[in-house]
Amino acid sequence: MDKTSQYKALDERYFMPAFTRDMALVKGAGSKVWDAEGNEYIDCVAGIAVCSTGHCHPQVVKAICDQAHELIHCSNLYYVPHQGDLAKKLVEITGMQKVFFSNSGAEATDGALKLARVRTGKKKFVAFTHGFHGRTIGSLAVTHKPAIREPFEPLGVKCTFVGYGDLDGLKKAVDADTAGVIVEPIQGEAGVIIPPDNFLTGIREICDKTGSLMIADEVQTGMGRTGKWLAIQHTTVQPDIIMLAKGIASGFPMGALAAREGLEFKKGEHGSTFAGGPLACSAALATIGVIEKILPDISGKGERFRQGLEKYHPRVRGLMMGVTTGDKCPEIQKKCAEQGILVNCAADGNLRLVPPLVITDEEIDRVVRVVNGTLGQVML
Repeated sequence: MDKTSQYKALDERYFMPAFTRDMALVKGAGSKVWDAEGNEYIDCVAGIAVCSTGHCHPQVVKAICDQAHELIHCSNLYYVPHQGDLAKKLVEITGMQKVFFSNSGAEATDGALKLARVRTGKKKFVAFTHGFHGRTIGSLAVTHKPAIREPFEPLGVKCTFVGYGDLDGLKKAVDADTAGVIVEPIQGEAGVIIPPDNFLTGIREICDKTGSLMIADEVQTGMGRTGKWLAIQHTTVQPDIIMLAKGIASGFPMGALAAREGLEFKKGEHGSTFAGGPLACSAALATIGVIEKILPDISGKGERFRQGLEKYHPRVRGLMMGVTTGDKCPEIQKKCAEQGILVNCAADGNLRLVPPLVITDEEIDRVVRVVNGTLGQVML
């Protein structure tokens, strides 16, 4: 029995079958990963936009190891090493006033929903079709996809869904009891759907008129992914609450919500045992240090992808790319993997590429050759 088969046998016997998978990745360095049989791949999935600094970046590894020798866990009953430093950095990056940490993007969403409710005194939310905000009961309530939401209803949070980009529909949906409007500046799980800038500006105006909060889900788009620290920074819009996760700590589980002045939890309103622990904060600070140096290069790398895939009309913002492939996407994903390139099928037949931000020009060119060749073969 080969090593992948051993992984599969244990998984089938002991692990709940919540995922579809056929490969075991056991090692990574930079933009490359290796499977259990030693095959090498350029990773354009990156843990779904998580491994922002690449796999096992030396600075991130060192930060985690150094902290692990000092203190692995410290309860939030006490001041936590590096927590204040990281909060300060995120305030500077986001333009917000205060930060609260979580263990994931879904938890950050739950925290944002709680904060919006407790500070506005309102109960309802508006979100958008094809939006994805997490799988906990709270975050699932504002996630549109019926197949993953409806089996778990009632969810306890009332949410109205409006078409992504439909400002007229949004005006009709937001009322006096709307606590917040939650939006992805670019829809990631939907296949990298980029709205016109006036859409985000329009949301801000509607929220200002109604007293609702604008909540920006930057879990997938944040931390430099689009060529700026936040995708919403491609506009002049300033939201009330921002959620972060995925690329924030290079793969160490972590999330955060940041909020403007006047929006913060008071003592006893929220909490977490593990959130913002010493290891996570060390990893995040090291991650930010790496991204600060490469941030100016990300838009150019995205443009290299855009030009290389131009024939297939890619949607590109920084290192976040989507190509419409319809029902051919699973076949394209498989054929790319056979040629050493890992890509991902998002919703509605959209091919998604979200490689590490450290991907090199040489690696980009190889990815483009394989993806172009595969699309040309399959999309005939």
